[in-house]
Amino acid sequence: MRIVLVGPPGAGKGTQAAFLAKNLSIPHISTGDLFRANISQGTALGKQAKAYMDAGNLVPDEVTIGMAQDRLEQPDAAGGFLLDGFPRNVNQAEALDAYLVEKGIALDGVLDLEVPEEEVVKRIAGRRTCRKDSAHTFHIEYKKPEVEGVCDVCGGELYQRGDDSEDTVRNRLDVYHRETEPIIDYFKQQELVVTITALGPVADVTQRAMDALKKPAKG
Repeated sequence: MRIVLVGPPGAGKGTQAAFLAKNLSIPHISTGDLFRANISQGTALGKQAKAYMDAGNLVPDEVTIGMAQDRLEQPDAAGGFLLDGFPRNVNQAEALDAYLVEKGIALDGVLDLEVPEEEVVKRIAGRRTCRKDSAHTFHIEYKKPEVEGVCDVCGGELYQRGDDSEDTVRNRLDVYHRETEPIIDYFKQQELVVTITALGPVADVTQRAMDALKKPAKG
């Protein structure tokens, strides 16, 4: 299957992408991984991206599109893929469509993970991260540490990262609504979108997604 995963920050896209890719035996291709791989390998696109990022600028669409197309050329993507974080806007969606047409293939579906805005704010703003090891994360409501403010694993201090603050989360949501959400309407015109609620246990959301993807989006 060839799938695009869409949803606001805090919808659990990364978690769901990993489970879905495993269940469907297709590679999970995330924008973050594309950037890290190209920069670490020193590719021409990676060098361009790093130059923009080091200058504090957004990486232009053409660089991101180039990275995505290069990744889709890899042998493991020949039988399908799950795109997470790409396309990020309508311009990138149009570029993806043009690439797929050129290759004589098509998307099977666009999975839209739906989460109420206030739930997104609660999920992200409630995160607490260990200062000693950022891999250790907790939540003030959903995953409370045994001792408030102290990491269960190593005893480090738990804190709220700056990009997890409520103001930052709401700004990220504004960017999502402005730049990324329009791709849902774009793909709806092709009758590709299936929307599911991303509320509830992770396993339940995964099953919901698998069931939705088995059904044709058209009609």
